[in-house]
Amino acid sequence: MSKTTDNKYKKLFMGLLFDGIGMLSFAIPLIGDFSDIIWAPLAAWLMTRMYKGKVGQGAGIITFLEEIIPGLDVIPTFTIMWFYTYVFKKSAQKTTIEV
Repeated sequence: MSKTTDNKYKKLFMGLLFDGIGMLSFAIPLIGDFSDIIWAPLAAWLMTRMYKGKVGQGAGIITFLEEIIPGLDVIPTFTIMWFYTYVFKKSAQKTTIEV
């Protein structure tokens, strides 16, 4: 595997881990929502470090909102961002080049 491929799958693993951590607040009713006060800004910061540029900053804002708003923790924003970056965005680029 190339270094780019290794990094791609490392980001997928880390994203799944971070999404799992974000969903842990459902494990402890009521108390878990208070943990989001700490996790939301941390998750947003992690997102901006994993994905650089304006796309990463936008994803960081969305991640923060998703984590801070009670009940939205089930949305796997890190995994969605990985699919956007490595599946949807790449297929859109291939389509643009072929035209």
